[in-house]
Amino acid sequence: MTRTLDATDLARVAVFAALIAVLGLPGSFPVFGGVPITAQTLGVMLAGAVLGPVLGALSVTVLLALVAVGLPLLAGGRGGFGVFVGPTAGYALGWIVGAAVIGLIVHAGGRCPVVWRTALAMIAGGVVAIYAIGIPVQSLVTRLPLGETALSSLIFVPGDLLKAAVATVVVTTLVRAYPRGFRRTWRAAASERGRVGVAT
Repeated sequence: MTRTLDATDLARVAVFAALIAVLGLPGSFPVFGGVPITAQTLGVMLAGAVLGPVLGALSVTVLLALVAVGLPLLAGGRGGFGVFVGPTAGYALGWIVGAAVIGLIVHAGGRCPVVWRTALAMIAGGVVAIYAIGIPVQSLVTRLPLGETALSSLIFVPGDLLKAAVATVVVTTLVRAYPRGFRRTWRAAASERGRVGVAT
């Protein structure tokens, strides 16, 4: 069932856009192909899981729109339209898809998030979906073979899996401690192992 966005929804979108920006403050570590290692993907994962597919993707879109007009909100103080024509462009756009995928899986069937489904969502949306867009675009921009680009991207996998694990712990803890933070009512699923709570 769909509903119109209200002020609370917009505020939550703004909060997660800000969270993603803040996670870029520690800076970045440039690696092969000009794509940096950052903590911002963690924010994308949390946005999709907490806000759901629509608002999660919207929060990332808001952040990227601010980046496009010149605000230095990406790791390393990067900003401006040039970000979207460089080797990181696909990864940035992949954040939008990744947040949507995460939200769809975490809240599949209107059920309460559980550990295994949350972890699956973080990997499918926070790693696979982003790489699926980021690697081909990086290959196109750098003019390197797709296979070589994909191979070089393996350097990101351990860090992204760590971020997926951290996001899973944060989300499942939040479900238990403050389910109202998700602003949704979940369908009871008593037969599902690992259930961590139902919003009230």
